Amino acid sequence: MTKIVEHFINGEIVADDNSRYQDVFNPATGEVSKQVAIASKATVEQAIGAAEAAFPAWRNTSPAKRTQVMFRLKTLLEEHSETICNMISDEHGKVHHDAMGELTRAIENVEFACGAPQFLKGEHSKNVGTNIDSWSEFQALGVVAGITPFNFPAMVPFWMWPLAVVCGNTFVLKPSEKTPSASLFMAQLALEAGLPPGVLNVVNGDKEAVDTLLQDPRVQAVSFVGSTPIAEYIYTTGTAHGKRVQALGGAKNHAILMPDAALDNAVPAIMGAAYGSCGERCMALPLVVAVGDEVADALIEELKIELAKMKIGPGRDNSNDMGPLITKAHYDKVKGYVDLGVEEGATLVVDGRDTVVEGYENGYFLGGCLFDHVTPEMKIYKDEIFGPVLGIVRVKTQQEAMELINNHEYGNGTCIFTRDGESARYFTDNIKVGMVGVNVPLPVPVSYHSFGGWKRSLFGDLSMYGPDGVRFWTRRKTITQRWPSASLREGTSFSFPNS
Repeated sequence: MTKIVEHFINGEIVADDNSRYQDVFNPATGEVSKQVAIASKATVEQAIGAAEAAFPAWRNTSPAKRTQVMFRLKTLLEEHSETICNMISDEHGKVHHDAMGELTRAIENVEFACGAPQFLKGEHSKNVGTNIDSWSEFQALGVVAGITPFNFPAMVPFWMWPLAVVCGNTFVLKPSEKTPSASLFMAQLALEAGLPPGVLNVVNGDKEAVDTLLQDPRVQAVSFVGSTPIAEYIYTTGTAHGKRVQALGGAKNHAILMPDAALDNAVPAIMGAAYGSCGERCMALPLVVAVGDEVADALIEELKIELAKMKIGPGRDNSNDMGPLITKAHYDKVKGYVDLGVEEGATLVVDGRDTVVEGYENGYFLGGCLFDHVTPEMKIYKDEIFGPVLGIVRVKTQQEAMELINNHEYGNGTCIFTRDGESARYFTDNIKVGMVGVNVPLPVPVSYHSFGGWKRSLFGDLSMYGPDGVRFWTRRKTITQRWPSASLREGTSFSFPNS
């Protein structure tokens, strides 16, 4: 009998009433491993109602007690790390060690949430006027929601809900229907850690579920990570319904390789950033802009050697470097981009289209592909491919390379490889991208900073998690107070009050 992944509402596993289900595949085998229930509008509204009912008591729970739940959750996540990582490998396809890296970054966000008594304490000023005190508080919004992508089933939900709930909100999470199991399991761990029923709810679904979250007036804020067209839709629809929205969209990240770069350090870094997780990362590195033909030629030769050594296979085998793509449809899409790159005139130096893994012939495996002579007019340059495809662009100067990056519609992440401090400083000061690395190709901020791109990579005013996350999940209230004194009586004043 096929296993069914249901919903988690008010602390219980809840079956859906509309009998809509979607297959969940094991990308390594191409087989259906389970089915996920697709939530109806009524089921999502049930989850929102549970969150709404839980909010008053949770809002009035002290930050210290909320934090104690986070400490216990951290321990449970570490104890069950193998189970969670196997879920990720089986549904997403990423190699176990990559899944463990993802889970580690998820846990870091729980650790940041444990600082709630510090970051929620507000500000206080005594005697801003005669016998008048003023202070600010960071208060919870109410019921809030998160909509997360398939590529990080553990990490991206943990960018959202731990911080949101430790700030006093209650949460409805809609994870990707392609990778639903990890979110459901971790919500159950949160309940075991002491999170009251209804504070965190998980509904699996499609556009019907998303639209319900965006339109229901009880939901105060929505956080989203995914592609740019959907991010734009989430932002415009949510804000039109009066919600606070942050929506992270697509990316096309560039790295500049300078002639003075340490190639022995740059090449392994580029390999990991371009082909890790099969390129299914918004912070992946699909383009390297080489400054000068000599450095481009040297890079190509080194990458050919490394690609020949890369081991491809199922995620459960921790000796592999790269697993399969998420679905057959996505495999066909990425392979189609490789075909298109050849048609557009780029030089396909390494072709991974004929990759077959013994024993897993029906899996969605695409080997690492490497293009040279990619130009800005090509679709393989412009579009986010989201697969193991790396393109080399040749330019003559650093300024020319930076103009390419600054002119691109996306501004998520970027990097420069150099040993020249002046070049690096000029790059970091003048590049129009939200997250910047110097000899670091995946400049994903740690949990106590914030994650967010520029341009069409982010819709909304605040980045995700860290300090911006606290601001997003709370609203400031400023109180000015005076208690009348028997010894002090004032007459009526029609002047604007001042100190």
